[in-house]
Amino acid sequence: MNRKVVLIAGIFCLLFTGIGSAAEKITAEKIGFVDIRDIMMNSESGKKAAAEFKNIYDKNRLIVQGRESELQKMKEEIEKQRSILTEAALKEKETTYQTKFREYQVLVKEANDDLQGKDQELSKSMIPEIQKVVTAMGEKDKYTVIFDLSAMPIPYYNKASDLTKRVMDEFNKSYKPNPVKK
Repeated sequence: MNRKVVLIAGIFCLLFTGIGSAAEKITAEKIGFVDIRDIMMNSESGKKAAAEFKNIYDKNRLIVQGRESELQKMKEEIEKQRSILTEAALKEKETTYQTKFREYQVLVKEANDDLQGKDQELSKSMIPEIQKVVTAMGEKDKYTVIFDLSAMPIPYYNKASDLTKRVMDEFNKSYKPNPVKK
């Protein structure tokens, strides 16, 4: 019985010693946080790209709106003339309208694909460069890990560990974007 008590006491001592050293190790870890999406949107390069995207979007929107107006007029004209047109003439106008409508749908899809492609192109060039800055900062300041706040929801973190502003400042100094093709 005495042996069992000593054995159990020994196990507890080992457990608490292990827990204590693990707790010391956890407190020695250095953890940082960065919001890559925020950097992409608010960095100098991100703001320039956003302005270019807005210009492209506005240009496409004007073209799309012009086609919408044209389609609306065609539809109204068909409805007004429906009672006086022959069946063949009505069918021809409706076929023309359907053709124009499909062309309009293709135009909208191409405009959206164009913007999405530009966004992906920018992301492909900016994200690796931001990650280089984060990696360099992590190595220099001896961080154990740096989490991307935009990649995973973290309900609470110490705002003093947020490196977003520092990374953005460094990124603004070092990143030279390729011009976005129109």
